[in-house]
Amino acid sequence: MSSLADVDPEIAELIRAEERRQADTVKLIPSENYVSRAVLEATGTVLTNKYSEGYAGKRYYEGQQVIDQIETVAIERAKALFGVNHANVQPYSGSPANLAIYLAFLNPGDTVMGMGLPFGGHLTHGWSVSATGKWFNPVRYGVRQDTGRIDMDEVRALALEHRPKLIFCGGTAIPRTIDFPAFAEIAREAGAVLAADIAHIAGLIAGGAHPSPVGHADVISTTTHKTLRGPRGAMLMATDDEHAKALNKAVFPGLQGGPHNHTTAAIAVALREAAGDDFKAYARQVVTNAKALAEELSSRGFELVSGGTDNHLILIDLTSKGVAGKPAAQALDRAGLETNYNTVPFDPRKPFDPSGLRIGTPSVTSRGMGESEMRQIGAWMDEVVTALAKGDADEADKVIARVHGEVSDLTSKFPAPGLA
Repeated sequence: MSSLADVDPEIAELIRAEERRQADTVKLIPSENYVSRAVLEATGTVLTNKYSEGYAGKRYYEGQQVIDQIETVAIERAKALFGVNHANVQPYSGSPANLAIYLAFLNPGDTVMGMGLPFGGHLTHGWSVSATGKWFNPVRYGVRQDTGRIDMDEVRALALEHRPKLIFCGGTAIPRTIDFPAFAEIAREAGAVLAADIAHIAGLIAGGAHPSPVGHADVISTTTHKTLRGPRGAMLMATDDEHAKALNKAVFPGLQGGPHNHTTAAIAVALREAAGDDFKAYARQVVTNAKALAEELSSRGFELVSGGTDNHLILIDLTSKGVAGKPAAQALDRAGLETNYNTVPFDPRKPFDPSGLRIGTPSVTSRGMGESEMRQIGAWMDEVVTALAKGDADEADKVIARVHGEVSDLTSKFPAPGLA
C-alpha cells in the first residue's frame, strides 16, 4: 500500500484499521465473509480502467480483446458450477439483479409476490419502501406463528387468489431449507414466473450443502459474496433461451451501462475456488457450525426462530432475555462479536429497534473454526446478553472487556483469509 499511503495517508490508515478490525473480530453477520487473497488481487486491478458496455462479441467500445475473454470465463464457470445453461455476471449487486427480473417480466403495476421483509424476505421482493413495492402491486407471504416456517398452503392460496406474474422465493433471514419444488408447483399453477433469490445460500448450493433451485425456478438471482466468498457483485441465471434473453436485455441496456470488469474477474476467481473439493468441505462445515452454535444458544435459553437452522443462518428472538436486539448487537460488537439486530416474525418492536439478532457462520468457518469454537462463541454471547439484561452498566462493561480479550486470543489462532 506504499503508493496509496503516499497519495492519501488518511484513507490508507483507515483501510489498515479496518484490516485490523476484521482480523480481531468474530464476524457473525451471515451476509459477510472473507475473500481469498486471489479474489482481493483480482478486484484491485487495471480492469477497473476499462469500459465494456454490451456483451462479449457485441460491445459498444473497442479494445475488448481481453475483457471478452474474462467475462466469458466467468460465465462458463457459473454455468458449470450451478448447472445452468445461461448466466449473466454483469449485475452490480443483488438489488439491481432483482430489479432486472422485474424489468424482464413485468410492467409497472403488475402483481408480484414475495416474502414480507419482517418475516425474512428482502426489500426488493416487493416491500413498501422499495421501488419494487411502489411501482408494482405487492402480495406478501410470511411464516406460521407457531413454527416460524413458511406455510406453503398459505403461499398457494395467496398465489391463486392474486395471480401474480412473478413469485420470489428466498430471502435474507430464512434459517430453514427453501422448498424449491413446492414453490415451482405453485408458480406453474398460478401462471407466474418463479425467481429464486439464493443470495444467502449460493455457496451452500455450490458446495452441495443446500438443495438447488435449478430445474425448478425459471430464473435465479444471487450475489457473489456471502457464502459464495466472492467480490461484491451479482449474477442472474436461467435454463432456457427465452428467459435468458429477457434477463440480458434487462441488465443491459435496461438498467446498467458498462460492467465492472475488475469485479467480473474476481467473480471468475471465486467461482473457480467454489468448484474445488475444499469449498465443498467448507460449505458442509458452515452448516455443521451453524447447527452447533444454534444448539449451544438454545441450551442457554435463547429462543431461535423456527427452533434452529438448516443452513448458515440463525435468527434469535431476545424477548425472553429481556434485552432488545439493537443494544444487544452494540454490546456484542464492543465484545468483538459482530452481529446485526434484526426483526423477528410478528415483532412488536420497530425495525430500527427490533427484538432480534441475525447471526451466521460463513466468516468464522472461513477462518477454520469448528464446533468447539461455536460452543465458546455461544457462551460468550450468553455472558454479554445476560450482563446487559441485569442493568448494571459498570458490571456489563467489565464482562464486555473480558470477553473481548478472550475473543482476541481466539482470533489470533485463526488467521483471516486474505488478511494474513
